Amino acid sequence: MSEKLPIKMLNDRVLVRSEAEGERSSTGGILIPATVATSKRLAWAEVVATGPNVRAMEVGDKVLFNPEDRYEVEVRGEDFVILRERDVHAVASGRLEDSPTGLYL
Repeated sequence: MSEKLPIKMLNDRVLVRSEAEGERSSTGGILIPATVATSKRLAWAEVVATGPNVRAMEVGDKVLFNPEDRYEVEVRGEDFVILRERDVHAVASGRLEDSPTGLYL
């Protein structure tokens, strides 16, 4: 399929660009190698597209999810992750600043 067709997410699906899964640094500056087991660690990603039934997030938001609850897909040479809205644990967005409750990241 050489033709680039538009893509529309369906139902409660969210397409995200996952942050790199390699070496990372702690807040104290300690380098943590990619080989360290992070099976219980949640991951952040940026929302790229949402289905019509997604209510709690918009394109550009950051979402927190369990890397084990995902489907990976390559679209036009770039890797993305497909999640269901119910598999997202938290949303970080500037538009949420007016909310009376929540944490600041």
